[in-house]
This record gives sequence, C-alpha cells and structure tokens, in this order.
Amino acid sequence: MTSSIDHNAHPKNQNSLPSSNRNSKRRLGWLVHLYTSLGLPINLFSLWALSEGDGRLFFTLNLCAVLIDASDGFMARKLEIKKLIPEFDGSKLDDLIDYLTFTFLPIASLYYLKLVPPEQIWLLGFALISSAYGFCQTQAKTDEAFVGFPSYWNLVVYYFFLLESPLWLIMVFTLLFSVLTFVPIHFIYPTRTQMWMKTTLGGALLFVLLLAYSALGPVEYRVTAGYLSLIYVVYYWIASGVHHWRIHQDLEDAK
Repeated sequence: MTSSIDHNAHPKNQNSLPSSNRNSKRRLGWLVHLYTSLGLPINLFSLWALSEGDGRLFFTLNLCAVLIDASDGFMARKLEIKKLIPEFDGSKLDDLIDYLTFTFLPIASLYYLKLVPPEQIWLLGFALISSAYGFCQTQAKTDEAFVGFPSYWNLVVYYFFLLESPLWLIMVFTLLFSVLTFVPIHFIYPTRTQMWMKTTLGGALLFVLLLAYSALGPVEYRVTAGYLSLIYVVYYWIASGVHHWRIHQDLEDAK
C-alpha cells in the first residue's frame, strides 16, 4: 500500500483550457492510466513465475510493478487527471493493482515457493484479510503517513526468500505485521512525510538499488546486499516511531 499516486488530484479547472489543448491532455491522461495498468500484465507474468517456482524472476517482476506504482502518481498530479477524465476512477485501478502487487501475490508466493507448508496456509489467509482491511480503511492514510502497517508484504516476503528464513520466524513476523495493520501507528510516507524527507528519499534510492542487486547481482553477493538493505528498514521503523511520537505530542500540545 505504498502507492504515491493520486488520480483524483485536480487543483485547477481543466474546463478553461482550449478544446485542442484539452483533447491533447486527455490523451496524455489516458496514457497515464494505461501506464498504471501495466502493473496487471506484469503481475500476470509474476504469477507464471510462481507457477514455475522461479522466485528470483517473481521478485524481479514485482520490483518492476512497484517502480510503475511509484512513478505514475507524479504524472497524474502533473496532468490533474481527475479533471481531465472524470468518468474514470484511476484510484480504484491503482488500489486493485496495489493489492495484487504488495499483498496477494507476495503472500501467495509463501506457499508456491515452499516457504510455508500447506498445514500453515491459514496464516496466509489471515494476512490477506488484515491487508484488505487496511486497504479499505478510509483513514488508512493521512497527508503525511500511513496509519497501521502499510502492507509492504512484498518486501517482507522477499527477505524471507532471500535470507532463507526458518518457518517459525516467518510465522512470527507474518502474525506480527498482520496485527500491526489494525494498530494506528503512523508510518512515514516516503514521498509525503516532510520530516527527514531528503534523508528518507536518498535512503530509499540506495535501498532500491541494493534490493535490485540482491535479486540480479552475482550470487555470492546477493545475501550481503540484502543484509545491507536492512539498514534502511531499521531507519524506516525508527523514523516512523519518531513521526508517530511527534504527532501525539502535537495533539497533546493542542489540548
């Protein structure tokens, strides 16, 4: 649930544009929606990778889908896309793809990649339901934060896969993050949280590069790259804790 897209952004009145300009921008708007929808065929191919038991290909394709999700929001906001194409709700399309990309397929991969045995599949069902709850919460996001665990299941599962985690550890963290979906902790939103934003975005870039290297780099260095990327994960949790504390301090001061 990490999408930065806002297909409903519309700060200006597009109806005031000349007809030719408006038609051109509408075409660009549809191209943005098409770009967003590319996450669907990518997820289809990632499902095929799972059916073949190819975890490396699955997570590489998942990263491609995440990069599309991370970049389409800028285009949507730039075009003020809801005003251009009011008859099409791009936010629904985005949420549908996000659930597949960040939750459903990664959780399913725990079974297909034999990280979780059939007798423990109930755990995967619980994670899917808790994430669906998070996606459907009207207060799941604020202007600067995710409220509750933001369904980074693709990252969680990737670390399970890369580091060959034992079943007991997988079960503990899957239960923990599922429960945290219902706990109103304010997790930082990398592209919106103003606190430490430059550090957050710079770290996020290095994080993505390390993850890509851990998936595509030489075999002997993949696990090392994965462990190094965990530095940013620790930073993210610390920053989220500080952000959550500041929010509550502001509320206390306002009383």
